[in-house]
Amino acid sequence: MAGDSGMAGKVALLLWAQTLGLAGAQMSQLLLEPPWRPAVLWDPVTLTCQGLGTAGDTTWYKDGKRWGQQGRDHVTVTKSGTYTCDRPGSGRSPPVTVSHDWLVLQVPAWALLEGDTVTLRCRGWQNNPVTRVSFYREREKLRGLRDGTELSLSPLQLHHSGSYRCTGLVGSWRLHESAPATMTVHARLELQVSARELLEGDTVTLRCLRWHDNPVTGVQFYHGDKEVGRPLNGTELSLSPLQLNHSGNYSCEGRVDSGVSLWAKSAPVTVTVHELFSLPVLAGPPEPTLGSPLTLSCLSTPSPLRPPAPLMHVFYRDGQVLGGPQVSPQLLVPSVGVSHSGNYSCQVRSERGNVRKSSARLRVTVRMPVANATITPGPLAHQVRPGDNVTLHCSVQVGSAPVTFTWLHNGQEVARGPLLELRDIDVGHSGTYQCVATNQLGQDGHRVFRALSPELELEVTPWSPWVTVAAGVGGALLFLLLLVGVIVAWHWWHHLGR
Repeated sequence: MAGDSGMAGKVALLLWAQTLGLAGAQMSQLLLEPPWRPAVLWDPVTLTCQGLGTAGDTTWYKDGKRWGQQGRDHVTVTKSGTYTCDRPGSGRSPPVTVSHDWLVLQVPAWALLEGDTVTLRCRGWQNNPVTRVSFYREREKLRGLRDGTELSLSPLQLHHSGSYRCTGLVGSWRLHESAPATMTVHARLELQVSARELLEGDTVTLRCLRWHDNPVTGVQFYHGDKEVGRPLNGTELSLSPLQLNHSGNYSCEGRVDSGVSLWAKSAPVTVTVHELFSLPVLAGPPEPTLGSPLTLSCLSTPSPLRPPAPLMHVFYRDGQVLGGPQVSPQLLVPSVGVSHSGNYSCQVRSERGNVRKSSARLRVTVRMPVANATITPGPLAHQVRPGDNVTLHCSVQVGSAPVTFTWLHNGQEVARGPLLELRDIDVGHSGTYQCVATNQLGQDGHRVFRALSPELELEVTPWSPWVTVAAGVGGALLFLLLLVGVIVAWHWWHHLGR
């Protein structure tokens, strides 16, 4: 059952090692003839060590200890165990096991590719006959198999990879179970990514490589289950500029011609795109006071995966560019006015401009200090009789809410609120009235503004049935009335003198 020629076995095992990436790492290789693993002691087993240096540089190990076969590049095995070899500059080879068990499951030592046909062999000690054979994969019995010592799988697919074993009666003795043997099925296509640490704005190239230079046609690339386009250059696809949504699993498919035409698919490869910089946040006082300076900061954190590169900042108000592009992340308005109120935002751009991120809007409202407080008399626009009710109203021309109002009578606080209601007027209501308008601005309301109205004078005379109100000029109306009275009296006296 040794079967294959020595050269075929060596080449096959070397291909298997290359598939695992060992040859590419310049690791020593241990070739096995015949090309089955594990090898069995009742076959004429030859091990050949390949690597850097010469045959005289070879060191052999059995079961982890130096073995007295130094200086030879190939040896014939006569005892069971685990063997490795070492060449200076290429290190120790992967291990090869030679078994002497009652029952052994052997798998080919060459590279197993999807679409191939493979045979697993269940062999008894010293080639004793084996009956009542059962095969298992990952502890699950494989159904629908005919009696025999070989298991054929065709065509191989990626999901056939796993751990296999067999059970059976060796000769007329009891039932035996083999040690597990691992079989790995490799994709005929391999997807390679040109870089691993990818950031937004980068360019990445996906390459769909064929196995052992077999021709491949009709290549397609997939992001998850979605086709992302056919390559412009045969087997390569370029993605640029990368965005965060490009992250995910990628694979490629194509038709491989290796004697027979086979549609093959690569194993998935995970591509992760990292942020070049974080989403910006626009920070600043949302309610600056009229005339005060306003500083807005566009805050963004660059990726630690790359040396910091210059980022450009653009500021907007109500959708119109206000400042930038600029390196500085700050916008300064020396003195804000009413026109500076609006919706602000900022955008951060990469140096090349292919990555752009915008902040959420920040509503800025310029707060106005109170000014020009005035008192408006209600019913006092005409004369009222004593005992009537009078309502005074205080208002401001400008001032951001909330505005509070305080009423003063002869300099003393008598009420609060925009309205002052005087009921059943009498002499005690005479005097000057003023209102004080107040609002608090700035962060946490630490700035207090006040506006004092002009005086309104109210005079009630006991002998007169009328109430007289003078606003601002304090008694001017009373003086006018007295003047009219004097003129009337003079005319009356002059008339009597005649």
